[in-house]
Amino acid sequence: MRTDSSPGTLPAREHLPAAPAGTPVLDVVIPVYNEEKDLQPCVRRLHEHLDRTFPYAFRITIADNASTDTTPQVAGRLAAEIPEVTTFRLEQKGRGRALRAVWSASDAPVLAYMDVDLSTDLNALLPLVAPLISGHSDLAIGSRLARSSRVVRGPKREFISRAYNLILRGSLQARFSDAQCGFKAIRRDVAQVLLPLVEDTGWFFDTEMLVLAERAGLRIHEVPVDWVDDPDSTVHIVRTATDDLKGVWRVGKALATGSLPLDRIARPFGDDPRDRDIKDVPKGLARQLVGFCVVGALSTLFYLLLYSGFRVFSGSQIANALALLVSAVANTAANRRLTFGVRGRGGAVRHQAQGLVVFGIGLALTSGSLAALNAATSEPAHSTELAVLVAANLAATVLRFLLFRAWVFPDRREDGSPAPAPYATTPYDAAPHGTAPFHAGQTPYGTAPFRAGAAADGTWPDATLQLLPVRPHDSDSRDLR
Repeated sequence: MRTDSSPGTLPAREHLPAAPAGTPVLDVVIPVYNEEKDLQPCVRRLHEHLDRTFPYAFRITIADNASTDTTPQVAGRLAAEIPEVTTFRLEQKGRGRALRAVWSASDAPVLAYMDVDLSTDLNALLPLVAPLISGHSDLAIGSRLARSSRVVRGPKREFISRAYNLILRGSLQARFSDAQCGFKAIRRDVAQVLLPLVEDTGWFFDTEMLVLAERAGLRIHEVPVDWVDDPDSTVHIVRTATDDLKGVWRVGKALATGSLPLDRIARPFGDDPRDRDIKDVPKGLARQLVGFCVVGALSTLFYLLLYSGFRVFSGSQIANALALLVSAVANTAANRRLTFGVRGRGGAVRHQAQGLVVFGIGLALTSGSLAALNAATSEPAHSTELAVLVAANLAATVLRFLLFRAWVFPDRREDGSPAPAPYATTPYDAAPHGTAPFHAGQTPYGTAPFRAGAAADGTWPDATLQLLPVRPHDSDSRDLR
């Protein structure tokens, strides 16, 4: 199984190294649409909080989603007055579109966003981004549904929020508690390979990003927050809920068919540098054993039902062969998808052919057992036949798992080297923030090969990933930008 930082996978997480002051460590994005009233107090309050409490250089980016009021003018004045504030103009609406554009263009190693109403208590901001700076986590989210969170909102929004998260847990097996809280952060190296896989450009953007990250095995840190509902929120609840349900269906279908290349954003075994020297460590053995046992139990039940049905009009050997053949095809398909996580149609015919070889071994074991039983007694009872077949199938099951793991689904090429992963999408270099506002016509991201394996040693050619703690009131910490 793949255990190292092969091309297409992310390197192991590390604490962002120290470097000269002035480079923004955190870029907080505020998506806005017609927020001329709330924008200025929000930005000034956020800036004051960060300047007073955040120990690294930071930036606040106003992402204007095609506002038609005076929001662009307000954003421009704030950017002119406050060195740490910049503005980004898009000519199309959509919170997801704004976050994708700004995060893809940003040079900060930690990217975050929050809603303009500042419903979330800002004291949760440093706990939100600290696990990303330290290398402990890949993404971080604020949760209004954690036990220690304190939330003030009406029963209607409370019901909708909890119902939506229950839908995510039931349909997409999501384990995070709050998908739609407007308070999230992500490491820039993770965003470079994760965002190209996210299709939504609206409110479902958050959910899709989290589901894909979780399915790829990335670590999501949850921070309990204090949150006060904004009674003047302009979010259209019914339309947003409908779009979200459509997104759940689309993502669920993509996950079921295996059309998402989630191996692009996989982490190697172990985040400790010492772990990277460990070779050929089995990946997910415990999970595979559980999955194989579940599939095996269902397959055995299916096999016994088929055998009993075929036994009505045929002899024991023919009924056994037919039942084992049908159940073997279903067993190989189920183990391919559920136990060993092989998605898509590539290699499916080869896997089934190898599965039939494994089936032949099982057929030999079970047929030999039946032959031995018939030699011992001329007319064995049906219950005795089933007991002998169960025992023979248990022996065949152990051998089947070993063959499946080592031969049918080893996740390696024929030459024994790890299977290559396709290129991912990563942004081009963007213009520095603070010079001139970006516009929708200036596409800040494109496609280029991303070779995460090149960073497996923990060194990155991008100097923006270097950090140095600075005191909140250092006189020169902002002037260097």
